[in-house]
Amino acid sequence: MVKHVHRILGESSTTVFLLGNEAIARGAIEYGIGVAAAYPGTPSSEIIGTLAEVANELGIYVEWSTNEKTAFELAYAAAMSGVPSLTAMKHVGLNVASDPLMSSAYTGVKAGFLIVSADDPYMHSSQNEQDNRWYGLHAYIPVLEPSNPQEAKELTYLGLELSEKFLHPFILRSVTRVSHARAPVKLGSLRTPRVSGLFPREPERWAVIPAHARKMKVELVRKWRELAEVLADIQYNRVEGDGKLLVVASGVGYAYSRDALKLLKVEARILKISTPVPLPNKLVAKAVEGVEKILVVEETDPIVEMQLKNILFDMDIHVEIHGEDLIGRIGELTIDRVAQAIAKLCGIEWSPPKPIEIHIEIPPRPPVLCPGCPHRATFYALKLASRKLGVDPIYTGDIGCYSLGIAPPYRMQDTIINMGGSIGLANGFSHTVRDRPVVAILGDSTFFHAGIAPMINAVYNRSPMLILVLDNETTAMTGFQPHPGTGITARGLQGRKIGIEEIAKATGVDYVNVFDPYDITKAIETLVKGLRIVMDGGIALLVSRRICSLLALRLGLIKSRYTIDSNKCIGCLLCVKSLACPAIVVGDAKPYIVESLCRGCGVCAQICPVKAMVNKE
Repeated sequence: MVKHVHRILGESSTTVFLLGNEAIARGAIEYGIGVAAAYPGTPSSEIIGTLAEVANELGIYVEWSTNEKTAFELAYAAAMSGVPSLTAMKHVGLNVASDPLMSSAYTGVKAGFLIVSADDPYMHSSQNEQDNRWYGLHAYIPVLEPSNPQEAKELTYLGLELSEKFLHPFILRSVTRVSHARAPVKLGSLRTPRVSGLFPREPERWAVIPAHARKMKVELVRKWRELAEVLADIQYNRVEGDGKLLVVASGVGYAYSRDALKLLKVEARILKISTPVPLPNKLVAKAVEGVEKILVVEETDPIVEMQLKNILFDMDIHVEIHGEDLIGRIGELTIDRVAQAIAKLCGIEWSPPKPIEIHIEIPPRPPVLCPGCPHRATFYALKLASRKLGVDPIYTGDIGCYSLGIAPPYRMQDTIINMGGSIGLANGFSHTVRDRPVVAILGDSTFFHAGIAPMINAVYNRSPMLILVLDNETTAMTGFQPHPGTGITARGLQGRKIGIEEIAKATGVDYVNVFDPYDITKAIETLVKGLRIVMDGGIALLVSRRICSLLALRLGLIKSRYTIDSNKCIGCLLCVKSLACPAIVVGDAKPYIVESLCRGCGVCAQICPVKAMVNKE
């Protein structure tokens, strides 16, 4: 029998079609990492997901941690003990991990330690557009930036290699168009993973008390200057072509610049930058010789442009420099944006091609909760419970599928700021807004990520609030990763299942209960009781528990569908207006159910005033 080999474990010198994130995972495997940890977040999730799929076969340790800081610290400790390691996160996740990040540059490591930050320009699935190359400058940690999946693999390897050589952490900054692009990737050879290490007692090296840290800072600054010199000589930083125009292109900007120059038939010199932080001084000096104009092409913030201007100022070199003024700093780069900037700089008449007109009217498709989503039922029940009590709560939301509760007909997310921000902001509102109860809404995975600490704060400081945990038994938004509430590890092994309600009881929450959102009557009763506790000055935590409908479909748990008896239906459209379920569509004045979309939750049947919904087993 032929043994099946996971594509990520393919033979050396073969070429495989890989996602950028899979290429990063392959690069880490080729280097021989022994540990990897992360918290899921788009566009980074596939890195750990891929490593988890092959962890048992390779004998390496891979986990989904409760948050990015925990993941960072785990991988950091592995590197302290001599085991090469990787931690990955989306850009905002590095904010959570920034505390140990700053100290890691001071202590350094004993083996390769790579921090992968997957940034999300244009905010396809994020709350902001931050450029995490700033963290490199801020923390004295070099940043590598690939321009395609092949480079993503190779720079992952190089980052681990340089990290081990200089005993210093490195950041790999990917962006959505690299992490989620698919391309042929040539594989290298695999090293045997290093999975165990040693940690002799050495507090002068690892404990950042003031007396130690002052000495570490001196060494850190020395190492930083040395790194800038060394990075100038790596093959991924190079000068190509010739001309009076110099295009300094970083990361994915390099690919767009090459295409734009070819499109415009412009001869130019290109300084390809794969190490935007720190910018290699001596390579810059070589690249600018004889040029009349410089255009810096980079995605999001002008980090290379800023350093370039500083370097040229120090060298007393005066040349016309453009970048952000022509490229902009908002949203994703495109070939058109780069071509327009080059054309303007070169005095060429050029306009981007007009989009192809398609004479097809595409129906509007606003973001909406999935058919049968238990969150829809929870929002409906919460609205009726509030109405029953005659209250208008402040709804502090969080990061997850349930952020769609901001849309009609629910409009029950007044704030959405950051992971765990629902309970955090509720702590403030509960002390300043006297006439409205506060309801903090967050998901199960988010609860474990960043909800426990602010919940303890609420109990300790007596901050009245209803904490409503929408538990769909997975991390649905990022691809169904497990968390401590599921009791399953990243490698598919049985872990210790941790109950949200048990944690709440242990911290002293006044009232804790669990309800099934599909049972609308009991859900409303439970929510009314919870709100009354809050209105009397208490703290309540309710868990609305029902498996994600999409996951239920995948697991074959959907056993029934509903249809509408048109003879009974009176066309009141209460089901349409109150639930906004995509499976219920309005026909000729009366609604009907698209059977292929129905998940059989039965919530519409419970609210129909004439019982027109019929269960089809």
